[in-house]
Amino acid sequence: MKKVVVGLSGGVDSSVAAAILHNQGYDVIGLTLWLMKGKGQCCSEGMIDAAQICEQLGVPHEIVDIRDVFQTEIIDFVVTGYSAGITPLPCSQCNKTVKFGPMVKYAREKLECDRIATGHYAKIRYDETSGRYQLLRAVDRNKDQSYFLYDLSQDLLGASIFPLGELNKTDTRRMAAEYDLKTADKPESQDLCLVESNGSMRAFLDKYLAPKPGDIVDTTGKILGQHDGVHHYTIGQRKGLGIAAPEALYVIELDAVNNRVVVGDRTKGTEAECTVNRVNWVSIAEPATPIRAEVQIRYRSQPVPVTVIPCEDSRVRLVFDEPQFSITPGQAAVWYEGDKVLGGGIIEQF
Repeated sequence: MKKVVVGLSGGVDSSVAAAILHNQGYDVIGLTLWLMKGKGQCCSEGMIDAAQICEQLGVPHEIVDIRDVFQTEIIDFVVTGYSAGITPLPCSQCNKTVKFGPMVKYAREKLECDRIATGHYAKIRYDETSGRYQLLRAVDRNKDQSYFLYDLSQDLLGASIFPLGELNKTDTRRMAAEYDLKTADKPESQDLCLVESNGSMRAFLDKYLAPKPGDIVDTTGKILGQHDGVHHYTIGQRKGLGIAAPEALYVIELDAVNNRVVVGDRTKGTEAECTVNRVNWVSIAEPATPIRAEVQIRYRSQPVPVTVIPCEDSRVRLVFDEPQFSITPGQAAVWYEGDKVLGGGIIEQF
């Protein structure tokens, strides 16, 4: 019998993934990573729900305390980023260093198993010609999570199964009800786990960063208002600035060195290109020459045409066909060919 370790957060998606594989004849072992204390999936209450699902399916359930790793790799990473005036993306970092990496290691070393599965909406296929595992968008484009998975290595992709890649969310809910899973009607998580467990990103950051009042200025340096810390703002933000102006103003720069939030009209927040570091080439090997692709510069942004130019030090330069608004340092840029993830990385500060 084929053995697989299924990562269970306590939500409906991972529950259905486990049920699908169990019904396909896999020898399923449920594994929950204890990331932090509190409410929400991946926390204390999520572990209880995950344990109940395993009891319902009649499969073993293991819990691994990984709170120290989560503190270092995610909480410290996020706090350091915001304090430096960038808007870090914790999800892709978490997937690689906190979830998939440790899960595969635990499965291989402790459970004598070389396959893991999760409830992510994405697809994996092996390309015989290139000898690489390819990452593709899920059928449900609204739920597709390939953007957050761009940083997975070939080893991690080869060890992973995504049972929900061919399903729509409505299919998942229906199957949860058909399997009579305890999580079938559980509300969907809408936010980052840090937000979900703290109420808001502001509340989370306020636990670690003290207020640091400074000026809100325009591009000429004219003072327009005050802020209580650059970590409370992000590039492209319009609401919550507390400034009365005849035209809409957006955050276009976070100057952490001088403790200033720079604002301007929409045209001043538009860029024709950007540089991306920490690049991971996924479905193809790193090309020697520029390639054409479509890129997403945020999870919910629409893919736009781009030229991807390989540079030194594993960086790339993205040159957009049309200038883009709200290019945010710290967020991921992920480029695609159709549904296939070619590569991705982290947008550098300008």
